[in-house]
Amino acid sequence: MKIHEYQAKEILRKFDVPIPRGQICSTADGAERVAYLLGSEKVVVKAQIHAGGRGKGGGVKIASSPREALQIANNILGMNLVTHQTGPKGKEVLKVLVEEGLPIKKEFYVGIVIDRSVNSPVVMLCSEGGVEIEEVAQRSPEKIQKVRITCTGKLLPYQARTLVYSSGLKGREARAMIDFLLKFYKVFAACDASLAEINPVVITEDERVIALDAKINLDDNALFRQEFHELRDISEEDPLEVESSMHNLNYIKLNGDVGCMVNGAGLAMATMDLVKLAGSMPANFLDVGGAASVERVSAAFRILMKDKDVKAVLVNIFGGIVRCDRVASGIVEAMKQVKVNVPVVTRLQGTNAAEARRILDQAEFPFIVAEGLAEAAEKAVQSIQQTAA
Repeated sequence: MKIHEYQAKEILRKFDVPIPRGQICSTADGAERVAYLLGSEKVVVKAQIHAGGRGKGGGVKIASSPREALQIANNILGMNLVTHQTGPKGKEVLKVLVEEGLPIKKEFYVGIVIDRSVNSPVVMLCSEGGVEIEEVAQRSPEKIQKVRITCTGKLLPYQARTLVYSSGLKGREARAMIDFLLKFYKVFAACDASLAEINPVVITEDERVIALDAKINLDDNALFRQEFHELRDISEEDPLEVESSMHNLNYIKLNGDVGCMVNGAGLAMATMDLVKLAGSMPANFLDVGGAASVERVSAAFRILMKDKDVKAVLVNIFGGIVRCDRVASGIVEAMKQVKVNVPVVTRLQGTNAAEARRILDQAEFPFIVAEGLAEAAEKAVQSIQQTAA
């Protein structure tokens, strides 16, 4: 689950990680009032959306007075902010974060991610803050210092010192950064985060280390033991993805025209690859889970039919835990509940697969039945071509 910068900073504050003084606002008048109360020479007005690159898109501006802060907030609020992470559609800005301006001496990048190749968190510190870390990784990978968290599950003091001294910091600045890293890792671990990064972490003229930005992604699978549900902002999410989560479906919107309904993440990814090899693109990733019940299948069809880009549906179910004939009956029943106006290609393999094909062949809806995986993908793409012709 993604959260906003201001929400991430509130979490940092609870763990004594230094952040700038500031306040969230939903109106331009509110931004002016906050700028006045901060009393700093300059304030920063920052758009709050679930995407990076806000500065390049015009969503981060510096104001020299409360009046200017009002004007900037008035321009940012309600704008459709387009960045490299939002895609061409962009996202509407509903809130801005107004913070004090700081006298910056140095900028760093700090990030913690789960490295699946070594099955542990990796802490990174880079002396080039304020720059996209992907650019630094390509141009100067040696500037990114890394340490892997061992079986202790903690960032140990000696590891923090290794990162800091390898990045060229010394004296008071080094001690402040070491303390910052140790606190920041506690945030990552305590919140069950899948990613936490600050770009930039700044060292001020008076040698304070402060999180100027903050991004935290929370592990959905651990939310049951956290108190972060109220942080979810569904206005920032795709409406179809929100609806799918209500039915416990794993759905991600993509840009193709073949709607995929599959049970199992691995099979779903293979199906998407084969759709592309067949000459089209998947419209989504959709894992209905092992049960593939009537309720789930019906919900999945409703979601797929709400996607105007879907020109055909490919149902690819492996009957391992669940019998194929039960899945087929569920699909037929679901078609009675949901209006489907595009070709539907079905490929059911596993327990009672022959019986499943018989059920689909006898159904009123004209299913296109396939046996092989590649065959199913090809038939889905061909059905779109035939419909277009």
